[in-house]
Parts: sequence; structure tokens; C-alpha cells
Amino acid sequence: MAAVLDGELRGVYENRRTTVAGFLREWLAGRKGDLAPNTYAGYADCVERDLIPAFGRHRLPDLRPQHIEDWIRAQQEAGRGRVTVYRVMATLRNALNAAVRSWRLRYNPAKYAVPSKPRAAERTCWTPDEAAAFLRHNKEHYADQLTDLFEVMLGTGMRRGEILALHWSDVHLMDRKLYVRWTLAAINNAEIRFGEPKTEASRAWISLSPRAMAALCRRFVKTDPQALSES
Repeated sequence: MAAVLDGELRGVYENRRTTVAGFLREWLAGRKGDLAPNTYAGYADCVERDLIPAFGRHRLPDLRPQHIEDWIRAQQEAGRGRVTVYRVMATLRNALNAAVRSWRLRYNPAKYAVPSKPRAAERTCWTPDEAAAFLRHNKEHYADQLTDLFEVMLGTGMRRGEILALHWSDVHLMDRKLYVRWTLAAINNAEIRFGEPKTEASRAWISLSPRAMAALCRRFVKTDPQALSES
């Protein structure tokens, strides 16, 4: 009763029976329906592989920034990748933010302990000559469906998952365009799932160049020779 009254007074209901492990698993279960399968799998991996072994034994109200900073330091000294450490800590911060929003914690001990996000490596684009050389090499040495796949990828700018999930019903050869409606994701390299494109802007019509059209026609003919004349 004293704990309940104290919670009413301060607006925070800290249950000292709740461990970090119990809370993290509860948080994961609550987020499963809201997250893309690949995102959920990444969160679950961080929770089970790193967060619960490191902090699971602590009572949720007893977790302190020092615990988190000590873990980060140990990972860095062990040579763990900066991106991996950041992702694990970002997952913890997101989970504890949910605890604060639901009045189960007074503050988020990971709020200032998470290291800064590492800058992504600068990306370089192929020149037209480099792209052409790549396509020629594939055609000469790997005369299979990957040659046409790379041709369409380079000609449209589609993501790998988007082009692998492309349905013939979304390809309009007579209109020289296609519609990006699906993406294919590998969950923990063990399960393949169809889902929605990564961003809302990705769900869009894409015009097809003559080379992309030719590659799709080659695939279409091999899939259903009679359908080409009917499309």
C-alpha cells in the first residue's frame, strides 16, 4: 500500500519485482505487431544476445547509467564493432523510454549513455562505363537470370528486396512501367517474408528504360511464352 501511495504521489509506479529481463521481454512482445519482421528480429537479437545477459538480473528501478557505461567500455575494449554496440544500446534506450512513458521508471538510465551513432561510410556511384563493364562481365561469365536482375536494378534504382519481390501483375510491359508494391526480407538469414516497401515513397510507379524493358521481356518469355503476346 505504501508503494502504491508513493506512486500516486510521484506519478511513477516502480515495481521492484520487475527485472530488466522480464521488462525487455514484455516490451518486445508488445512491439511485435507494430514492427516490420526484420526490425523485430533485430530487436529480439539485441535483447536475447546482449541486453538480458548483461543487465537482465537487475531490478528495473535499480538499473543505473554506470551499469550501462561499464558494459559499453568492456565491449569497446574487447574490440566489438561500434555499429553493433550502438544498435544494442539504441534498443535498450527505446525500451526504457517506453518504461518512462508508462510511468514505470522515473528516468531513462540509457538516455545519455548511448554512444553517438557512427557515421556511415561514404558511398560512391558507378560511372556509366563501370556499370556497363559489370553487366558485360555478368553476361559473358554468368549467363543466367542474375544478368537480367542486375540490368533492371541498375536501370530502375530499385532495392534488392523490392526487385526480388516483384510480381508480374505489377509489371506493365505495354505501358513501359512497373509498380513497387512488395519487398522481400530475410529474417535472421533463416526465413523469407514478403512485406511492404521500406518507405512510403518507395511504393511508386517506375518508368522502364529500353534496356530494363528488354531484360524483363526476356524473363517474361521464359516464365510464360504465351503471355507476352497477350500482355
